[in-house]
Amino acid sequence: MDEAAVREENSVSLMLEDHKTTCWGCGLHLVLESYSPIFKCGWCGAITDQCKTLRKPDSTWFSWWRCVRDRLFVTILIFFMLFVICTGVWAVYPAVFSISKFCGIFHCLLTSVLSIITVSSFCLAAFRSAGAPANIPWGSYPIVEKDGLENYTYCAYCSKPKPPRAHHCRSCRMCVLDMDHHCPFIGNCVGAANHRYFIAFLISVVISCAYVFLMTLYAGFRVWPPLEIRNLALSGFGIGSAASIVKEIVAALASSALLLSARGLILIYLSFASLSVEIGIVVLLWQQLYWIYEGNTYINQIASHNVAHGEKGWQNLLRFFGCPYSVYRVLLGTGNAGKSQDISSSKLL
Repeated sequence: MDEAAVREENSVSLMLEDHKTTCWGCGLHLVLESYSPIFKCGWCGAITDQCKTLRKPDSTWFSWWRCVRDRLFVTILIFFMLFVICTGVWAVYPAVFSISKFCGIFHCLLTSVLSIITVSSFCLAAFRSAGAPANIPWGSYPIVEKDGLENYTYCAYCSKPKPPRAHHCRSCRMCVLDMDHHCPFIGNCVGAANHRYFIAFLISVVISCAYVFLMTLYAGFRVWPPLEIRNLALSGFGIGSAASIVKEIVAALASSALLLSARGLILIYLSFASLSVEIGIVVLLWQQLYWIYEGNTYINQIASHNVAHGEKGWQNLLRFFGCPYSVYRVLLGTGNAGKSQDISSSKLL
């Protein structure tokens, strides 16, 4: 009986030794009832994930290439915006001023406003910090308060605590609060500090491209050489005649395009470029607004093991754009507004 008691006591002590661990957040020694690779500290609230595997560190060449790629995209985008603004004004203003002086002045003012909003929102989204986590005390029990690291995890790349809904960016080499994605065209992450400027940039691009497309179509119609369609009146009705009519029109457009001036060629390029950019940016803007409506971010959605869904609804969009509480009451009603005000700000950007 004594030997059995000793064996049982030794097995219990070994089991407790196997389940002893240390919290990275406050440094306290924890004894778990059963082995678990993921556990939460009862004092500071920090989450420890022992089974999480780290990616292989990027090589110096790869990090250099990502930095050069981002800078190249930003430079190309800046020059493209300046090119569209300058050449658009130069190519369109004769057709607009030919209508009236008032229309010409109004066109110049509207172009200036759209250009300033687009360029300024781009600069704020590209050159403003995406949202670095605040430095908080950690690592030692006396300096970490109760629930001071609630739902924090440890970032092995930054070697410091990572807040909920924050992610480490390999390109920016930092953790970003409410990170949505890393955009190479702005050379920056889209996070809590610049997400609103990024959405403002997308909206301004959509409006500007629509205006450029309409104005270049009108100006192109004014400067296009007359079409010479010779056999159009001789064509009858039917599928064959319709095909011949289309061929005649295409041939006339091609022959007249050869007579276009430099202003006409630029108008054609701007119309196609603005239309293609418009389609792509509308899709991106719709996706962004959808994730905001859902109370989530793109990277949280694809990271299924770390999804932190907020409450979806129109109140998320209103809060994202900084609408005051009085607007909540008018647009959503008193009940929904009060409910949305109680939602923690950590659920949405």
